[in-house]
Amino acid sequence: MLYACLAALGVFGLLALTGGGAALADDQGKGKTVVVLDTSEGPITLELEPTRAPKTVENFLKYADDGFYNDTVFHRVIPGFMIQGGGHAKDTYREKETRGPVKNESNNGLSNTRGTVAMARKPDPDSATAQFFINLGDNSRLDQAGGGYTVFGRVIDGLNVVDRIAAEPTGTQTLEMIVSPGQTRKIPTADVPTKPMIIKSVKRKGA
Repeated sequence: MLYACLAALGVFGLLALTGGGAALADDQGKGKTVVVLDTSEGPITLELEPTRAPKTVENFLKYADDGFYNDTVFHRVIPGFMIQGGGHAKDTYREKETRGPVKNESNNGLSNTRGTVAMARKPDPDSATAQFFINLGDNSRLDQAGGGYTVFGRVIDGLNVVDRIAAEPTGTQTLEMIVSPGQTRKIPTADVPTKPMIIKSVKRKGA
């Protein structure tokens, strides 16, 4: 997921950050939810935007609260573009079964700039389920591309961890993908870190 269509967009411009995060709105800290991704490379703290992307945040938090993201991996890493994860098990690299898709909320005033987190999806704008990506550069082209990719938060701490993951060597590995309900297929996939970049857990801060 982010699926092959995203790589074809060729978005690689970088946007420098001030203070370790991407500014999304003037009302920072108000009515927002903070979650911590405990990864094999260190913690990544996200501030989510439930007022801007209510369905997307609710969907993400449901997966987090259910432990869905525990022991998954960042399975797709493209330097200067994004790191993507939250859908494949760490040991088998098998794609996990998900709930139904969430409605696209890309037209919410938030942009795919460096340090923001957005939903991965198939070509259908309303096909996002569990997988997400963190933007490494200014990918604002994704705000409208193919119906847009929904930004629903930003990294407020641990951007150095994101960059460390992005710097890991990658290659082609076989991932087990869901091709239809109840059916999977092993597919050689590019841009997979050669060392597993593990998401140990995703929890609300303080939980």
